[in-house]
Amino acid sequence: MSDSVRADLLEFWFGGEPDLFREAWFRPDTAFDATLRDRFGAAAAEAAAGGHAGLVETAEGAVALLLLLDQLPRNLHRGSPQAFAADPLAREAAREAVLVRRHDRALPVMQRIFLYLPFEHSEAMADQDVSVALFEGLRDDPRAAAPGGVIDYAWRHRDVVLRFGRFPHRNAVLGRESSPSELEFLASGGGF
Repeated sequence: MSDSVRADLLEFWFGGEPDLFREAWFRPDTAFDATLRDRFGAAAAEAAAGGHAGLVETAEGAVALLLLLDQLPRNLHRGSPQAFAADPLAREAAREAVLVRRHDRALPVMQRIFLYLPFEHSEAMADQDVSVALFEGLRDDPRAAAPGGVIDYAWRHRDVVLRFGRFPHRNAVLGRESSPSELEFLASGGGF
């Protein structure tokens, strides 16, 4: 990925304000998704095929890489197994960026969360524990610590994986059969 594409992705995603929360990140928006597809779909596909791994060497590059591997697939492939296909690569890159290189320490809070989300999106309990520990490290930021903020969501994701061993929300998309308790959970709103 060229430096200009990396910079363009970060500029678009963060709207020129690297520490400002944007609602579009976490709610379905067909126009936002279409723009992502047009501008960054090819780069996301390249990253999912193992390209752009060198981006993890810098803090901003790691943010761009994790957007390509973790967030953009969820937008570009909503309702499809492809939404989760690059998750193993995202977790590997997140481990390198956060647990080895500690790039998160050099970033504003709103960029840090995108280094942490691959752990939150994992169905492995060990990753959920890492997620909660990382997000709890943001406790001093009132946006992160507010009810319904990113710390709250990290705990909610962990609770679901602790209870079911996976995210029941993904069952239909991934062709997994839901248990009666999962169906009840989903019918009651699903905890998020």
